[in-house]
Amino acid sequence: MIDRCIVEDSKASSDSKLDEALEETFPASDPAANTVETGIRPGELPRPPEASVTDNRTLNRFELSVHGETAFLAYERTNQTLTLIHTEVPQAERGHHFGETLVDAALQAAHTAGLRVIALCPFAKAYLRRHRKP
Repeated sequence: MIDRCIVEDSKASSDSKLDEALEETFPASDPAANTVETGIRPGELPRPPEASVTDNRTLNRFELSVHGETAFLAYERTNQTLTLIHTEVPQAERGHHFGETLVDAALQAAHTAGLRVIALCPFAKAYLRRHRKP
C-alpha cells in the first residue's frame, strides 16, 4: 500500500511539472502577425513609398509609372473645373493604393490651380466620400 502511494505521488509530481510547462508556453509570447496590435489586416497591403505622379496634359490624365506599367486618372480641365473621369490601375498593381495616389495628386493640382473638382469616376467619388474634410 505504501508503494502505491509513492507511485501516485510521483505521477502527480510529474503531472504538476507538465502543467507548469504548459502555462509558461501558452499563450504564445509573440502576437500573431495579422492583429489589431500590429495594425495589419489580412488582405491589406502596406502603402507604397511616395511615387511621382505626372500631369500629362497632352493625354488629359495624371500618370504614375509602376514597375514598367502606367496607372492613370483621366480628366477634363476647364478654366473653372477639373473633372475626374476614370481611374485605371494595372491589374498586377491593384491594392497598393496607386489609385489613391493619383486622386490625391489630382486634388492637389486642382487646389493649386483654384479649380473646382467634379468626380464622375466611381473610384474618385468613393475616395472623396471616405476622405471628406469636416
